[in-house]
Amino acid sequence: MSMAMGAKLQLEPGSLLETLYDIYIGIVVGANHSFYIVSRWWYLNLFRPILLAFGIDLGVFEAKPSAGTKESLKVVAVGFGRTGTYSLMLALDELGFPCLHTQHLYEHSEIIAMWTNKVFTPAVKAKHASMGKPDFQLIVDHGFTATADLPMALYFDQIAEQYPDCKFILTTRDNSEVWFRSWDTLTKSITQPTHLGAWFFTNVRQYSLYLRWLFSVVNKDDSYLTAKLPLPDQNREAAIASYEEHNKRVRELIPSDRLLEYNVKQGWEPLCQFLNIAQCPDTPFPKTNSARSVQVQAISATIIPLVIVLFILFTAFAKFFQKATNKTVLQWANCQSKQLLRRVLLGEKVVYVTPCTRKQKL
Repeated sequence: MSMAMGAKLQLEPGSLLETLYDIYIGIVVGANHSFYIVSRWWYLNLFRPILLAFGIDLGVFEAKPSAGTKESLKVVAVGFGRTGTYSLMLALDELGFPCLHTQHLYEHSEIIAMWTNKVFTPAVKAKHASMGKPDFQLIVDHGFTATADLPMALYFDQIAEQYPDCKFILTTRDNSEVWFRSWDTLTKSITQPTHLGAWFFTNVRQYSLYLRWLFSVVNKDDSYLTAKLPLPDQNREAAIASYEEHNKRVRELIPSDRLLEYNVKQGWEPLCQFLNIAQCPDTPFPKTNSARSVQVQAISATIIPLVIVLFILFTAFAKFFQKATNKTVLQWANCQSKQLLRRVLLGEKVVYVTPCTRKQKL
């Protein structure tokens, strides 16, 4: 069951079933992220070069942008992360607005490269979290007419000017404290896995630069751009101030006929009215990406690649060990345990000339 399908489940808040579901979906989604990143790295860096050497090019299995498209951005969710942006993304998809969420940036190498080259890397080099001038049309050219979450949410003023017909949805939480608790949980969960993955995978390294830039913007502190990894915790007062200031600026700068202030608890009706959807879905509104699920995703995304790496290393070691000793690791360990028991129980002193092959009693 995918996150999108699972989002339709209506579970009692706080129930054991909801907890189990959050854990399950966190494991599945985290594993999916890891599998995509690892398999793509394996294909692009190992398998594809071998095929190219034989004149075979299978491509990179990624959607190509449609240059010159007449489409434009139609809907942009301008709420901060942890305000229901993933649930809103699923809803917009269902309403016919293909939506790019930050959680899936790594799946689109040209888009994340654009952000990295135009915004994140220049900011890190300058040691100042400047906003830059992203190429929003590149996102549209990849087939998206809507976006959700940061960093796009921070560019509502540029987007409103470039796309005069675009509508904006400001997702909010019940209050600023509720938002910060969820935001703090998210940032603590993803910082360490991103730090580890950045050592091996280019798209994770780009995402690591994004976190540096994002934390600097949200916390109004450029020191995140050069801080040692893993990045420091969020500054509660500064982050809440940014959240509230951002929401205030959106309300002031975006005309009321182009802005919907929205809490995902409100469901389909306000969304459909705002977007002029005549027939509103009669299915449950998507509900997903809880704080608990995000924590499990982070753990799952870290452990699974680690297990794969350890398995490969152990397999290579086992082959070498068997060739060197003429025994498998299991056979050697079994032999050693028997010898240890004899020494402990019978008091025999044994000197090994070759491990567990020949012995000489003293």
